[in-house]
Amino acid sequence: MHDIPDDTSFLEMLDILNEELINEGKEHFVLDLDCREGICGMCSLYINGTPHGKTERGATTCQLYMRRFNDGDVITVEPWRSAAFPVIKDCMVDRNAFDKIIQAGGYTTVRTGQAQDANAILIPKEDADEAMDCASCIGCGACVAACKNGSAMLFVSSKVSQLALLPQGRVEAAKRAKAMVMRMEELGFGNCTNTRACEAVCPKNETISNIARLNSEFIKAKLAD
Repeated sequence: MHDIPDDTSFLEMLDILNEELINEGKEHFVLDLDCREGICGMCSLYINGTPHGKTERGATTCQLYMRRFNDGDVITVEPWRSAAFPVIKDCMVDRNAFDKIIQAGGYTTVRTGQAQDANAILIPKEDADEAMDCASCIGCGACVAACKNGSAMLFVSSKVSQLALLPQGRVEAAKRAKAMVMRMEELGFGNCTNTRACEAVCPKNETISNIARLNSEFIKAKLAD
């Protein structure tokens, strides 16, 4: 491949590679362009053994530039390895398992009709801010890819926490925690052993304090059965 400018993004580099493969009459390299944040479309890639999520400086972006590498470096690109994220082809993986977990309980059930005023239920600012932080999870799956067990606990706990922290979500909190955890297990995700690898790669800085909250919600729900 010809020389590539330092300011070329990794995704653009793959586009150049595919253009050359097509020009040579070869099959192009397939990758997942379903970026959950709409930045670079590089979710589902391991680059040199690291799931492509948070950058070295901790920025909340997946963008990666060729200036990160030296001339002559060998760049190893692999699909995310997780039983719950089956590989479709090359580096494209199926992350629909996350959608199925949300369908199991990641919502609030409301009656149809007139919407309530925004200020009808007062919420402390600290709770609202924390719930918003939890809701910032984009479901990219980097946490699963980084976990040696292939656990989805950081994702599930973030989605449970964003509702458990708000009065509107407390009504169905027990049902939600049980349903989402059970669905996660059914889909083949592994167990959490608190290695914090998920937290280290999360592009939205979700923390394992959410996992502690999910465990508490789940235990209280099971004790109430």
